[in-house]
Amino acid sequence: MINSNDIKKLFYHLGADLCGIASIDRFSDAPKGFHPLDVFPDCKSVISFGCRFPIRTLMCKSYIPYTRVRNSITPKMDTIALDFCIEMEKHKIRCIPIPTNESIWDKQTDRWRSIISQKHAAQAAGLGTIGRNSLLITPEFGNMIWLGSVLCDKELEPDKMQNNICNNCNLCVNICPVNALESEELNQQACWDYAFETMRIYNRGLFPVTNAEIFAL
Repeated sequence: MINSNDIKKLFYHLGADLCGIASIDRFSDAPKGFHPLDVFPDCKSVISFGCRFPIRTLMCKSYIPYTRVRNSITPKMDTIALDFCIEMEKHKIRCIPIPTNESIWDKQTDRWRSIISQKHAAQAAGLGTIGRNSLLITPEFGNMIWLGSVLCDKELEPDKMQNNICNNCNLCVNICPVNALESEELNQQACWDYAFETMRIYNRGLFPVTNAEIFAL
């Protein structure tokens, strides 16, 4: 029988740096239409995993290293999720991979969202906690982690959730060039406009280092 430890070992074997499991009851606050059961009605467990992102890419004078890593890690995450789901089917366990960096428009809230919030899934699975900067903070890698998840129809032993890691120092709020973090919820449009205006200035199809590509997760 496949158990929670087997699940994690497989994810680590496939290339993940972190892996945790959440029970479906931890998603009661998910927005309407974006609950795991809205995607997969038979879901009983949500498996969250992460791959570390090289921190030195934030310290470059060029955006190219960050962008190239970003463009490589997204398909890596999706491949890990896909390979895991295929392996589980050999054991008669049905799983659904959630795209790592893909979002849809939520008409009810006028926000972009992943079909399942990656950062909330990671928090529910005990990988870390969501900080004042609206991103997941992990004990091992801070914010420098890329997230993926899989919905599973098998009831697995969930991991213990983390105590809050963010100390609300407000450094992220004060440093944001467009004040996108002044309210409790990230101002997606302000972040998006700033990010892509910067991209147009560089005119190379490169993504600057902001929350813009992560806000839907």
